[in-house]
Amino acid sequence: MQSTEVTVQTGGRRGLYDLTDDCVRFLSDVAGVQDGLLHVFVPHATAGVVVMELHAGSEPDLMEALDRLLPRDDRWVHRHGARGHGADHVLPLLTAPSVSVPVLEGRMALGTWQSIALVEPNEEKTSRQVRLSFIPA
Repeated sequence: MQSTEVTVQTGGRRGLYDLTDDCVRFLSDVAGVQDGLLHVFVPHATAGVVVMELHAGSEPDLMEALDRLLPRDDRWVHRHGARGHGADHVLPLLTAPSVSVPVLEGRMALGTWQSIALVEPNEEKTSRQVRLSFIPA
């Protein structure tokens, strides 16, 4: 297995951050033309990773849906940090901390409109670490 860590600068802004280019660069360095799996993991309790269409209006839709399902108010028992931060700790219910993507001949087997993105719900964070791992077949 080959692995690296990427730092994503969020600047304290909630939203989605495209990891696709980071994944492509990583695979070009380690996979060659091999088949295998790319595993993308965020080692944080309040962030997630998704495979979805980006840059077509989906980002604000996803954040709005999260806010409807996990309101940013004071209902949460987990209350440290900014108002509504308890909702961030329930995020794994809806957005997993990892995804695995098939790699064929060194390239991710994503669909035409699919990208890999970090989901950052927490405006108090300015950066996140993301672990990329390639497991050859």
